[in-house]
Amino acid sequence: MKIIVVGCGKIGRTIAEQLNNENHEVIIIDNDRDIVEQVSSEIDLMSMVGNGATYNVLKQAGVAKADLVIAVTPEDEVNMLCCLIAKKIGAKHTIARIRNPEYAEEIDYIKDELGLSMYLNPERATANEIAKLLRFPSAIEVDTFAKGRIEILNIELKEGSHLTNSTISESFKKLKSHVLVCAVRRGDETFIPDGSFELKLGDKVSILASSYNMDEFFHNAHIQDTRIKNAMIVGGGMIAFYLAEMLVKAGITTKIIERDEERCEELSTMLGNSVEVICGDGTDKLVLEEEGLSSEGAFVALTNIDEENIMLSLYAKTVSKAKAITKIDHMAFTNIVDKLNIGVKIYPKEIAAEYIISYVRAKQNSYNKIEALYRIAEGGAEAFEFRVPANSRMIGPTLAELKLKKNVLVCSINRYGNIYTPKGSDTIQEGDIIIIVTTLSGLSALDDFLEDE
Repeated sequence: MKIIVVGCGKIGRTIAEQLNNENHEVIIIDNDRDIVEQVSSEIDLMSMVGNGATYNVLKQAGVAKADLVIAVTPEDEVNMLCCLIAKKIGAKHTIARIRNPEYAEEIDYIKDELGLSMYLNPERATANEIAKLLRFPSAIEVDTFAKGRIEILNIELKEGSHLTNSTISESFKKLKSHVLVCAVRRGDETFIPDGSFELKLGDKVSILASSYNMDEFFHNAHIQDTRIKNAMIVGGGMIAFYLAEMLVKAGITTKIIERDEERCEELSTMLGNSVEVICGDGTDKLVLEEEGLSSEGAFVALTNIDEENIMLSLYAKTVSKAKAITKIDHMAFTNIVDKLNIGVKIYPKEIAAEYIISYVRAKQNSYNKIEALYRIAEGGAEAFEFRVPANSRMIGPTLAELKLKKNVLVCSINRYGNIYTPKGSDTIQEGDIIIIVTTLSGLSALDDFLEDE
């Protein structure tokens, strides 16, 4: 696909780099010559210096033949104008970053009027990921399928787990839970396990189930599933605002600690009495103690400084049992950060990029009936959601008879809205929506998952 990315900030650069790695023809546009030269020297792609919201610049970039234009400058209005002009010139699809909460209530109208294929709010997307994690305190990653009816949760097996030192079939037979282990991350390796696979301490296990069955599994497995009742957020940026809104709707008592008085007033006005906004230094131990950190169910470090967030979460883990979530903006030292006991690490620009990449993949493979595509197991595997076409070779034989490639697992079948975990005796029918998990790369069509005839 020919893709034009307007805006080379943190998110724009990450998106351009990942799309380029997936062999798309990527062109970047930015007003800042230094940034353009730096990005184009580090990533092998085409670039232009100029205002990406002007007709002449977009036309010179070849927008008339572009499959997709992604506008991610810091200004919402510039992004919307860029997409409008690009669409008028002939771009097939457009995506705009729109962050301002004032546009939230009219976003559907804006999307329709500008002909946007999708809009992206990175802060809201990040807040949504955090909110999903807080639903299951033991989860370190959560993905949703079938319009939210199926979830894949990643959990780490710790001391005392009922799942360790026995095979998957033995463990789950005892638990009597309708869930499926679809991937296991062990060190730097990812496995697609069968029933004889033995789980070990420290494994990161990806489990697929409906929302109801997931709750039942956590209860039966004696994994911490106590509902979080209160949460403390340090840092009052836009992620904190959106997250606070979501937590309040979920019935979680929420407080935000922010040092800037003006921003505190803004948050108080936007959130009303539903959230306690405290004006103070969230990096001060005394402030955290006075505000009751030791009794919080969740602690979320969202300041603009990675080092502060890391130290805050380290401290929170020493004085409380709170589920800690740490925002990290810079990716250079992830191998070191991942070894620290700071709870779940959240990378906003990676989340934003993943939203875009998932859309691009689904659009690119729409002829293959891909409904959704996500990286799971910390990027070690991929989960595809397919609608089964009439001509698929998967139709007819039972799953036991299907000659699937190694490291491929059919995890779920959605037939006329009825979702179930398939057995070897089940068959796949035309129109079914199925979820397939694999560690293999380069697969896109449904029949690619079968051995060659």
